[in-house]
Formats: sequence, C-alpha cells, structure tokens
Amino acid sequence: MNILLLGSGGREHALAWKMLQSPLCDTLYVAPGNAGTSAIATNLDFVSTDFEAVKAATLAKNIGMVVVGPEDPLVKGIYDFFKNGADLKNIPVIGPSKQGAQLEGSKEFAKQFLIKNNIPTAAYDSFTKETVEEGCEFLTTLKPPYVLKADGLAAGKGVLILEDLAEAQQELRNMLVDEKFGEASAKVVIEEFLDGIELSCFVLTDGKSYKLLPTAKDYKRIGEGDTGLNTGGMGAVSPVPFADAAFMEKIETRIVKPTIEGLKKDNIDYKGFVFIGLIKVGDDPFVIEYNVRMGDPETEVVIPRLKSDLVELFLAVANEKLDEAVLETDERSAATIMVVAGGYPEGYAKGDVITGLEKVEGSIAFHAGTKLQNGEVVTNGGRVIAVTSYGDGFMEAIKKSYQNIAELHFDKMYYRKDIGLDL
Repeated sequence: MNILLLGSGGREHALAWKMLQSPLCDTLYVAPGNAGTSAIATNLDFVSTDFEAVKAATLAKNIGMVVVGPEDPLVKGIYDFFKNGADLKNIPVIGPSKQGAQLEGSKEFAKQFLIKNNIPTAAYDSFTKETVEEGCEFLTTLKPPYVLKADGLAAGKGVLILEDLAEAQQELRNMLVDEKFGEASAKVVIEEFLDGIELSCFVLTDGKSYKLLPTAKDYKRIGEGDTGLNTGGMGAVSPVPFADAAFMEKIETRIVKPTIEGLKKDNIDYKGFVFIGLIKVGDDPFVIEYNVRMGDPETEVVIPRLKSDLVELFLAVANEKLDEAVLETDERSAATIMVVAGGYPEGYAKGDVITGLEKVEGSIAFHAGTKLQNGEVVTNGGRVIAVTSYGDGFMEAIKKSYQNIAELHFDKMYYRKDIGLDL
C-alpha cells in the first residue's frame, strides 16, 4: 500500500521512520516533509492544508491511506474533505473529523466537552471583545497565577500564565481588543490555575474502542530550570516515572474512557490520536487540554517505544477493528533532546549548515526544521533536530542523547542541558 503522510516536523519524521518498518507500506510519500524524511521516503512539495494538492497527489500516486501529522489540516476538515469526495471517500484518513478536531481547535469547545462528560479539569469561563470588562472582573475572583488561553489555534503560543492581576487584566485586553494572537484570540478562556506536575497521555481510537500508548513528559520552556518563554517543546522522556499503575488506572477510568464515550455519545467521527495534556495535582489527574494529533517532541519518544506494526494499527483504526489489534510496548525508556536555532522561540536564522549527523551512533536523529540545500542539510525552523535514545532508565537514555548532540554543529545551536533532571 502507498501511504501519504502530511507534515514537516520531528513528529512526521518519527512516524515515517516507524511506518517504513511495516511490510504493509510499499511507498511512503511525505508532504512537505524535511531533509530527514527525504532520506527515507519521497517528499512532495506542497503544504498539508492545500487540500486540492493533497487530492491530486492521492489520485496520482495511488495512495491507499492518508496519515495526518499536524493539527491545522484536521481543524480545517481534511477528514470530511475525503469522506465527502466521490473519488476519495474509500481512502482512509487517520485523524478526526472537523467536529472532532474542535477538541483542539477551540479551547471553549474542549472545556464544554470536559464539563459535560464529568471529566476532571480546572474551573473556567470564556470572554469576547464585547465582554472584556466582565473578564477583567472574573479575574478578581481567582487566586494568582492567572491562566489566559486564546480559544483558537495559536501554534502552541496562545497560553499566558501571569502572577499579577493588573498585568493579567491588561493582557486580556491585549488579546481580545488588540488581537494579540489575531483571529485565535477573538475569544479567550480564563482558567483556574492547577498546581502540579504535567504529563501527556496518548490514545489511539477508532471512535469505538481505544489503545493507550506510552506516556511521556515534555519540557516547554526555553531556559533551564523551566524558565523563559514557552516553545513547541525542548525535550521529552517516556515513560513518566511517577505514572504508576494506580495513577494510570485513574487516568483511564476518569479521563480516557469518558472521553471516548463522550465522542460516541455526540456522534463525533473520530479515527486517530487523542493527546491528553494532564496535570497531577496531589494524587489525582486533571485535564489541561486536548490535542487531536500526536505531540512534538513526545512522538519522538512514544513511537520508538511501540513494538507493534504502526500501519497495521492504523488499518485497524480505519476498519473500526482496533479492539482486535494488539499494542506492544518496548520495556526500555526513551528520551529525546531538541536542538534549536539560536534566538528561538523569537527571531532566529535559517539556512545554517548542519554537520555531524553521520557521527550520531546508538541514537536516532529525527529532523524537525531542516531542508536540503545544494546537497547539504541546513536549518529551516526554530526546532531543528530531536536526538532520541533508548536506555534501561530515562537517565541512561538522556545521557546517550547528550553524547550524540556533542557530535552535531550549526551556528548558534542551543539545547537545554537539564532535561529529565526534575524527575
């Protein structure tokens, strides 16, 4: 079977790497891909939200399955585009319908879904430009820190956590009135702050049954000791050491099962990944947010720990036979460290030559923001390479990743040196 994978980051390189291990995968196409995917698959030069280009490639390349990496095409309705297309409707798309993708596309939709299905989450309210002063008033009823979330997609940057009430009120006005995050912050969700330790739970579902993938914990801040600006993620470890059997039981009963049941109850077409951002408060899990695809860089530690054939699992999802499939996990830990461009997550250069990739040994270098230029691999994004390693414990895996990062070089390259130390 020929497969088309949409996306261009480290997540997509990891999914490509895993799918190519399956005897069911004949030719893998990645659109638009990066320098890493071009070395193992065939890159196609169009963006994942260009549905007409996706359609043309699907028909021209005799594609038997489309796997969607990022959230944008899902929120824009690529699943529905295929389902309603006369010549596309028999080609399975791994990813939820447009309605299902609202779990990530709208923070308010997600909060309403959580409350309606009695899934533990922080108290909240939402506001628009017209009700901005009511929002400022609502903030006075909460204890600091104050959590403001742009309702729409803001590329992982639409969440502000502020200690000062006046600053929070000002930022609320900036988001709603001055459109700080553009269309994404036309509505803002204000949420009670939950204090605890975060982790990510990944679920694969065919809309009826589900499989739990390994847990992971990622590190969002640019600076060591979790300081500085939020990024797309600076590293991740799997499994999460504090997520023992008793805690996982709580996650499954209180969160995963009611999520899948809620989707069924609302007749929401959902065939793909549910990424549940959780926080452990005391001994209890609460949902911070839903994403409707795999996380990045969590994919780079979760997917390498899958022993099962990923394409086989995707086919089971497409045919609503996931309950018959077996999901096996590697007992070893995995850790990934993200190497980023200097200046990221603010202004950074592109086009710097990356050297030392051929010296990486005993680890996997998943490409995130890279491209080929005159036969050389150069930087093409803020997050550039994710170096993933296995180990008997996550500290051993982290050590291996750091040893291999020492072989890499590009101008102003930066990475955090404290990933996993908090655990």
